[in-house]
Amino acid sequence: MPVKIIDGKRIAKKIKAELKNEVLNLKKKGVIPELAVILVGENPSSKIYVKNKEKACQEIGIISKVYTFGKNVVQKDILSLIFRLNRDKKINGILVQLPLPKKFDTKRIINMIDPEKDVDCFHPENVGRLFLGFPRFFPCTPAGIMEI
Repeated sequence: MPVKIIDGKRIAKKIKAELKNEVLNLKKKGVIPELAVILVGENPSSKIYVKNKEKACQEIGIISKVYTFGKNVVQKDILSLIFRLNRDKKINGILVQLPLPKKFDTKRIINMIDPEKDVDCFHPENVGRLFLGFPRFFPCTPAGIMEI
């Protein structure tokens, strides 16, 4: 089987151009895409991932807001924020950067996200829809891999 070299940078550039056009079309229809990212704790890798997500959003015209919580936050505060973001009509997507510190109930936090705003598709409703072949949308990372 011949070796095929994948040019990730070229593919990423093409995908970003396509997404930028999609975002422009949405804006023409009065839809301003906005992503809320929740970052909890001091995990250096998580901080890098979130910075990269912010940069990618900026490059294609999506507004991204990062809500950062330090290590002393309590779960109730995170759940309250998710409740507010679920109700905010300007927010189209919510992403909780994982892993969360061990003291938190990750399932409870993920389950609090409105399934229609759950861009990672971790909410049980989205997992079930995906399994049954009726996804609202595809989870970001697997969708990116499938595109490549």
